[in-house]
Amino acid sequence: MTMKKRVTLLFLLDSLIVLVSIFLGYYILRPDKVIFKNEIILMSALTIQIAHHLFAWHYGLYRKVWSYASIGELKAIFKSVTLTIAVVMAAQFIFTKDINFRALFLTWMLHILFIGGSRLSWRITRDTFRKSHDQGMKRVMIIGAGQAGMLVARQLLNNPDSGMKPVLFLDDDMTKKGLELYGIKILGCTSHIEENVKDTNIEVIIIAIPSMAKQDMTELMKRCVATGARTQTIPRIEDLMTGKVSVNDIRDVKIEDLLGRDEVQLDMKAIKEKLTDKTILVTGAGGSIGSEICRQLTAFKPKSLILLGHGESSIYNIDMELRQKVSPETKLIPIIADVQDRDRIFDIMAEYKPDVIYHAAAHKHVPLMEANPMEAVKNNIFGTKNVAEAADTFGVPYFVLVSTDKAVNPPNVMGATKRFAEMVVQNLAKNSRTKFAAVRFGNVLGSRGSVVPLFKKQIAAGGPVTVTDPRMTRYFMTIPEASRLVIQAGVLARGGEVFVLDMGEPVKIVDLAKNLIRLSGYGEDEIEIKYSGIRPGEKLYEELLNESERQSEYVFPKIYVGKATPISELEMELVLDKLLDMDAYEVKETLVGLANRKVTESVQVSLV
Repeated sequence: MTMKKRVTLLFLLDSLIVLVSIFLGYYILRPDKVIFKNEIILMSALTIQIAHHLFAWHYGLYRKVWSYASIGELKAIFKSVTLTIAVVMAAQFIFTKDINFRALFLTWMLHILFIGGSRLSWRITRDTFRKSHDQGMKRVMIIGAGQAGMLVARQLLNNPDSGMKPVLFLDDDMTKKGLELYGIKILGCTSHIEENVKDTNIEVIIIAIPSMAKQDMTELMKRCVATGARTQTIPRIEDLMTGKVSVNDIRDVKIEDLLGRDEVQLDMKAIKEKLTDKTILVTGAGGSIGSEICRQLTAFKPKSLILLGHGESSIYNIDMELRQKVSPETKLIPIIADVQDRDRIFDIMAEYKPDVIYHAAAHKHVPLMEANPMEAVKNNIFGTKNVAEAADTFGVPYFVLVSTDKAVNPPNVMGATKRFAEMVVQNLAKNSRTKFAAVRFGNVLGSRGSVVPLFKKQIAAGGPVTVTDPRMTRYFMTIPEASRLVIQAGVLARGGEVFVLDMGEPVKIVDLAKNLIRLSGYGEDEIEIKYSGIRPGEKLYEELLNESERQSEYVFPKIYVGKATPISELEMELVLDKLLDMDAYEVKETLVGLANRKVTESVQVSLV
């Protein structure tokens, strides 16, 4: 039905209702009197017609979608009818100096009853129609019967196209148990999630408690995910209330939500002082961490942001992405270069003279570097040495090396080369004007080469999901969180520090796989988990610091400094002179021994 036809229909219907209301109101009081010939009644009928349509239009009674009528629409009807009767009373007093209060009161009651009934019939018809189509809709349990839960329930009820039907609430407020909201029962508290999902055939759980503490929310999400039901969460309550988001913005719980990590709060003032209107160089700018560092840096409006990387496609992609949102004050400079090319790196440094360098370029894949140790040496050690020495030569104020927890007690080439890279910048920091620092953290969710994208691909292919060992644990944080903390740590640098990010509690890889399977809508009986055995160079447990490096005090929330001691400059120069002439076995034994401060006799011989 078109808008014009709809308004015309309602106009005619209301005209009839108004006439019936006033004549019926007078007839109930005086059934013996011929009311159609009474001039006062006819005048009142004309007045009520005109007044009603004016107020009905003013309060939007012809524009509202009555199939979704609620308290707000009933208020509009009440105001419109009451003001209409008030106008009739005024007209009667002007023309007759008298007001028939009893008849007008009856008219008012009938007017509200008929207008309200006509409008609510749309709602009743819609609800009846919807119930007949509920069979194909997914059954939803809403956790939280507060304001947010009510908004979610109402939006789902008013949006049958969502394909979801709310059937029950759970809430820890026991005073609400047994009550109903929008006809939906509140059955009990969150301790009964599992039983209610099973007993009422729940297919979707929506967590609608935006004010819940992060740790409690994480535990609640884990329990919901474990039921096998699709688990979703809502945006902030203020966004729902102001209409910025709707039920369509309710999102699935992601693996990041199950980490239980609070949002990082940065020292924005200190960061702005060091980064705004500065020239910043990011190496490895096309990688997972490097590109996210670039995204975070654009918020601080640097004068120039140099995107340096070896991969043409990745640098092109991040350059194109940033150009869509970067401030006009910031100049983006994409550069294709290899950090192993010392002359090229020095030329770039001489031309652009950056104020801050974030060195994220590295080879990070443990088994690949075990198979290709010299590539790890050339990129992670000599590449870092080239960029760091160029920074020292041209007086770059700040240099931040992005390191890894695999640099702690490394049994593998990748970790050993990253620890050696840390020692390179630590030794340079002793006599340089540049403030050098390294930042260590664990695995980042979603980065290239991490287990999460691999598991998702395996799940999409129907399994199996391969886990190396049931005991394997790793530290995890999100890419944005890691990048923000790298930027914050760089601001804290005074020279020579190895900053360590608080990674929270380690996560079992098998638990991560199980959660991803459930979040993908499958059960463990549908997607098999296979154990493939530990790969070359892998450790069962990662560490952020070894015992000799530990320092308890935080220098900033989630950031502390490790007492990582480098080898002597003489020893380092000796290693660097010999490395490129060693074979793969000697490279691994030498670097792993030095990184672990275990210089064996064979290592000493190889350095002579």
